[in-house]
Amino acid sequence: MVNLRSQKRIAASVAGVGKRKIWLDPSNQSEIANANSRSHIKKLIKDGEVIIVKPTTIHSRARTRDLLAAKRKGRHTGHGKRKGTAEARLPTKVQWMRRQRVLRRLLRKYREAGKIDRHMYHSLYEKSKGNVFKNKRVLLEYIHKAKAEKQRTKVLNDQMEARRVKNKATRERRAARVAEKRQAFLAVEHDAPVQE
Repeated sequence: MVNLRSQKRIAASVAGVGKRKIWLDPSNQSEIANANSRSHIKKLIKDGEVIIVKPTTIHSRARTRDLLAAKRKGRHTGHGKRKGTAEARLPTKVQWMRRQRVLRRLLRKYREAGKIDRHMYHSLYEKSKGNVFKNKRVLLEYIHKAKAEKQRTKVLNDQMEARRVKNKATRERRAARVAEKRQAFLAVEHDAPVQE
C-alpha cells in the first residue's frame, strides 16, 4: 500500500480544512502518489473524484432553540432546574440599574417635553435615587399628583392675591370717601362762622 500521508497533509492545507476531512480515493492511489505539489493536489481536488473534501458535520441548534423559546415562556425554570442563587441568577444591582435607567429616562423625557420644570425634575431625580418609586407607574402617579397639587396651590395663591388686591382697593376707596366727607364737613364748618 502506498503511503499518502504527505498528499493528505497538502490537500488539507490547500482546502483549508483538517486532515480528517480529506478523502482519498483508494482506487486511484497511484495517481494521488504522483501528485507531489500543491498545484497538482489542487487540480485533483477541483476534479472532485480523486480527492474529496468531506462536508462539515451538522450540529443542529433546533432543539436548543426550542428549549430557549420554552424557557422564555417560563417553562423548565422551576426549583429543580436552578443551579445558582437568586442573586447570582439576576443580581439586585442589575435590577436596581435597570429601574434607575427607566425612571431617569422618563424624567428626562418629561423635562424635555416641558411637562415638568427643572426644579421638579431635580426633586424627583433625588427621590428616585432614594428608592421612593418602585417602578415607572408609581413615578407617573406621583408626577400627576404633584402637578395637580402645584396647580391647586397656584389657583389658591392667585385667588388670595386677587382678594388682597380687591380688599386694598376697597380700603383705599373707603379711605378716599371718608377723607372727602371730612373735607366737605370741615369746609361747611369753616364757611358757617364767616356767614355769621
